Amino acid sequence: MAYDVVVIGSGPGGYVCAIKAAQLGLKVAVVEKRDTFGGTCLNVGCIPSKALLHASEMLAEAEHSFDALGIEVGKPKVNLPKMMAHKDTTVSANVGGVAFLFKKNKIDSFRGIGKVLGQGRVGVTDADGKTQEIETANIVLATGSDVAGIPGVQVDIDERVVVSSTGALSLEKTPEKLVVVGGGVIGLELGSVWARLGAKVTVVEYLDSILGGMDGEVSKQFQRMLGKQGFEFKLGAKVTAVERASKGAKVTFEPVKGGDAVTLDADVVLISTGRRPYTDGLGLEEQSIEMERGRIKTDGHYRTNVPGIYAVGDVIAGPMLAHKAEDEGIAVAEIIAGQKGHVNYDVIPGVVYTSPEIASVGKTEEQLKAEGVDYKVGKFPFTANGRARAMLHTDGFVKVLADKQTDRVLGVHILGFGAGEMIHEAAVLMEFGGSSEDLARTCHAHPTMSEAVREAALATFFKPIHI
Repeated sequence: MAYDVVVIGSGPGGYVCAIKAAQLGLKVAVVEKRDTFGGTCLNVGCIPSKALLHASEMLAEAEHSFDALGIEVGKPKVNLPKMMAHKDTTVSANVGGVAFLFKKNKIDSFRGIGKVLGQGRVGVTDADGKTQEIETANIVLATGSDVAGIPGVQVDIDERVVVSSTGALSLEKTPEKLVVVGGGVIGLELGSVWARLGAKVTVVEYLDSILGGMDGEVSKQFQRMLGKQGFEFKLGAKVTAVERASKGAKVTFEPVKGGDAVTLDADVVLISTGRRPYTDGLGLEEQSIEMERGRIKTDGHYRTNVPGIYAVGDVIAGPMLAHKAEDEGIAVAEIIAGQKGHVNYDVIPGVVYTSPEIASVGKTEEQLKAEGVDYKVGKFPFTANGRARAMLHTDGFVKVLADKQTDRVLGVHILGFGAGEMIHEAAVLMEFGGSSEDLARTCHAHPTMSEAVREAALATFFKPIHI
């Protein structure tokens, strides 16, 4: 049976692409190697981590905030198997939802490992090693990414003592000592979960700051907050060995700038040094599909150098974010259907789902300085926000960056409770080329946390009202 589009991979980029293509009237099939749809994000990434983050945040609220709010419940007790069951139920509901949408949109699915056999030909090898061939007018590669190791260090990840993000989502008990290798988003989110559940968390990071690429002021203040939550940081540290011990594991590192090596004992070591594009076994070399810096090379319309073959998501250039992949999936489906799909890469928000959250969109101060842009800054702290005070969530601030000449907003950074929800008014504003004055003159409901975003815009445009 011939298809208009065959998508290899059913993660956020793949399943959104398939559904959009089907909605546009194309005959679509999806190839997926897992038993369930949704890729890393729904199965062992975004969704299960958020379930555990929320559950552990509720524990922290009960332990530290309830009494101040006049709620007396006694010391809360963690039932880890029940918490993990909540995570699993959440995952099941989400992957089941994707399966329902495929059925609703008459999308065929093939279980197995997909491989490009040539223009218009995809092979699918099932668990028994049998391969069938599918004919299609267009192929979309949406195979996502996999865990990256530590450069130059051999690490045996057993997902019990030395774990990736996958294993960190399924630990059977809370470790006394957790060493996190990598101070990026994944390490800090999962480190937060286990810190709240009782682990002593030490983060070993190669750079001199956590969350590399994040706005420097945000990163610095956030590190202080995590320190108050019990995190310990070893920055500017190069890991040279991760080894299993008779009990737990040992992590050895040395200062990047030179110095004596240090060894830490851990019950569990989480390797969270980023992710790499998953292109294994796709047949890229055989079909002479061009690569660039380990990723599939595409043009402005997501086309590879081979006609009829497209790529989206983590396997191509850009941030490895689920929503970036989704937007690309929509765009490529529209392009294949003859429409004008596109993605505005200047307005892709990023969120760190810790407590408090960090959310940003657009440029950082460091980027604007490097580009020689003349800009102005407006900030507003949540300590001056009435709703934040009422909820005992006064940590953090909002920062707005705007062009000094035109007042066009170039970047917004939020450190605070619910930042991931508040960032979207900034994204909409920037999508339409709005100014800080536009945002400052837009009426916001009172009392809300979002008023702090308006106040930061007022501080950029003129002066804040409430400080």
